[in-house]
Amino acid sequence: MRLGLAGAGRIGAAHAETLAGFDEVASVVVADVDPARAQPVADRLGVEAAEGIDALFQSGLDGLVIAAATDAHPELIIKAVDARLPVFCEKPVAADIPGTLAVIDRIADSDVPVQIGFQRRFDAGYQAARVAVESGELGWLHSVRATTLDPAPPPAAYVAHSGGLFRDCGVHDFDILRWVTGREVEQVFALGRNKGEQFFADAGDVDTAAVAMTLDDGTLATVSLTRYNGAGYDVRFEALGSLANAVVGLDGQAPLRSVEPGVGRLPGPAYPGFMERFRTAYSAELRAFLDVAARRIPSPAGAADALEAFYIAEACEVSRRENRPVRVAEVRR
Repeated sequence: MRLGLAGAGRIGAAHAETLAGFDEVASVVVADVDPARAQPVADRLGVEAAEGIDALFQSGLDGLVIAAATDAHPELIIKAVDARLPVFCEKPVAADIPGTLAVIDRIADSDVPVQIGFQRRFDAGYQAARVAVESGELGWLHSVRATTLDPAPPPAAYVAHSGGLFRDCGVHDFDILRWVTGREVEQVFALGRNKGEQFFADAGDVDTAAVAMTLDDGTLATVSLTRYNGAGYDVRFEALGSLANAVVGLDGQAPLRSVEPGVGRLPGPAYPGFMERFRTAYSAELRAFLDVAARRIPSPAGAADALEAFYIAEACEVSRRENRPVRVAEVRR
C-alpha cells in the first residue's frame, strides 16, 4: 500500500513514522504547503517527499492521511474523495458546522471511506470501559465524568485560530462520551473562566471550563477542561453505575497526589503531553485505517461522528456565552 501524508508538523511527522513502520505500507509520501517542512521529515524516516500538495495527489496513492492545518481539511478531504482515495483526517472535519456539513454532503455522494482521528476510541482503557457499559457489568449509569487537563497552554497564535477550548480540546471528550456510553447528549450547561494568559480572553476563548450534561437516557455527565494543569497531562474518564464503575486513565502516570496520610502520589512519572499518553492509540487508529483503505472494515469514526461532537462543542460555547442551559438540538442544522 502506498500512502500519502499531508502536513509535516508534529502530529504529521509522528503519523509518517508510524505508517513507515507498518509491513503493509510499501511506501509513504510526505507533503506540506511548505516543502521545506516535508523534506526533513522524509529524510529522517527514509520516505519520499512530494513538492507540494498537488504533487502528492499525483504520486499514485492508495490512501491519504491528513494532518494539515484545520482550514485545509475540507479542501483536502473533498479533493481526496473526488480522486477516490480513502481518507484519514485529524479532527476537525472543518472549522465550523456549515463547512462540516458541506464535506459530509460530498462524502455521502461517494462510496469513499473517511476516518476521523478520534484516537481515544483506540485506547485500551476506553475500549474496556465501553465493553463494561455494553455488557451491563456496571448496571445502569448514574454519572459519567470526563477530564482533559493540559499541562501548559498552546501558543497565542494557535489559540487565536483554534476554535476555542470546547471545539479544539473538549471535542475529544464529547466524542468518547458518546462512544463509551452509546448515548447522545441532550443538554449542556457550560461555564468558562480565564485565570492565565490574556491571549485567551483576547481570542474570545477561556483557559478553563466545566460542563454539566444530560444524556438522552437521563444520565448526568460532567466534563472538566483546562490549559493549566502544571502537574502534567491528565486525561481520565469515569463511568459510574448502579453496580460497579470503570475508570480510564488511572494507570500510574496520572498526575494525581493523595494528601491522605501515608498514601502519596501515584508511582510513575506524569505524562508530559498527549503524544506520550496516546502513543499506542495513535498507532492503533492508523492500523485500523489500513483496513479501512483496503475496504476490509467500515470507518470506525466517520465524519458524522465528528459532526455530532462538534454540535456538542457548539452548544457548550453558546451556553458559556449566554450563561444558560442549551439543548444540543438548538445548534443542529
